[in-house]
Amino acid sequence: MDRGSIFGPGRTAVVTGAALGIGRALSLRLARQGMAVVMADLPGTDLDAAVTDVRAAATSGPGAVVGMATDVSQQDQIDRLKAGTLDAFGQIDLLVNNAVTRTGRGIDAELKGWRQAMEVNLWGPVMAARAFLPTLLENPAPTAIVNTGSKQGITNPPGHPIYNMTKSALKTYTEALEHELRNMPGNQGPGRLTAHLLVPGWTTTGKAEHKPGAWLPDRVVDTLLDGVTGGRFYIICPDDEVTAEMDAKRILWAAQDITENRPPLSRWHPDFAEAARDACS
Repeated sequence: MDRGSIFGPGRTAVVTGAALGIGRALSLRLARQGMAVVMADLPGTDLDAAVTDVRAAATSGPGAVVGMATDVSQQDQIDRLKAGTLDAFGQIDLLVNNAVTRTGRGIDAELKGWRQAMEVNLWGPVMAARAFLPTLLENPAPTAIVNTGSKQGITNPPGHPIYNMTKSALKTYTEALEHELRNMPGNQGPGRLTAHLLVPGWTTTGKAEHKPGAWLPDRVVDTLLDGVTGGRFYIICPDDEVTAEMDAKRILWAAQDITENRPPLSRWHPDFAEAARDACS
């Protein structure tokens, strides 16, 4: 069974963080491909406008698109999201945990910001996966969970440790989830449930001004669909400034801080900066 069939007509997707950016672009693409789409985000005009646009583009008609105001840091709202999806469409084939907050900045940021970031960026996907897993596993067709990570959760550049930490934890969780799924006795064969980690590059998201070098969200969506269809777990997106080869070098350099006994974040350490530039460019 072709894993690309997950994105075909008659299938149902749940996308969190769907009001703007990658989530909105993905919802549009899936609706245009004939999927039913449940768009989840915080309540407000951004979500309302996105749902209106996606309904207008849906090839299966406006009834195939539902907007649900959802705070993914709240278990009861995630449970309501699942129940509302099943009430509307009777099945779930794809869960995309894309909601994110970038609250807080430095090490000395208020703990309230650290906790909020963990609740949204980590616990939101964990709670959603746990809530949706039974339904996804019962589905005889191919199904998938996609968690949106970040290169910052892999290479850990200085400047935003709260965000980096949450995305690093999400990477670890998603790796463990896919390992468990692929070894689950009842989850074998072409119709199995898989987990994937989407790792965008520099992308114009939210309401930010588009700058040369960044990808628009549609290009990330292209890479996401190709990655899931091709069975890739790590779906790492380049951009117009950083190639896939450069990404690989930077990821390897970060890992070798451990094996080479270098200081952490040595790529930004004055004693190693020149060597890092040579190795990672």
